[in-house]
Amino acid sequence: MTDHELNAIATQWFDAFNTKNLDQLLSLYHDQAEHFSPKLKVRQPETNGLIKGKAALRAWWQDAFDRLPSLRYKIVRLTPNQDRVFMEYVRHVVGEDDLYVGEMLEIKNELIVKSSVFHQ
Repeated sequence: MTDHELNAIATQWFDAFNTKNLDQLLSLYHDQAEHFSPKLKVRQPETNGLIKGKAALRAWWQDAFDRLPSLRYKIVRLTPNQDRVFMEYVRHVVGEDDLYVGEMLEIKNELIVKSSVFHQ
């Protein structure tokens, strides 16, 4: 994929997330996509931070949207490379300190097959 195409998918991801359009967000993912997040380790320890498939993604993000109605991500930088794009962004929730986040999207056939979140 071109850098432009990778950045376009990342931008669509942010747009869907920030408008809490869960169906649009999930449409960017392969049916068997994997998602790793340190927050999953905390909130769902049995997952060891990793979930697989759209049903698990839907449940995870719906819970986040329900618990954190003010949740917003602000893009800092997008770094595309071949079949991946590294997204740097700031997680903002009213009443919490902003959190600087890195997230890698691995993309095959124009769908996200794996996403990994990095933060402290």
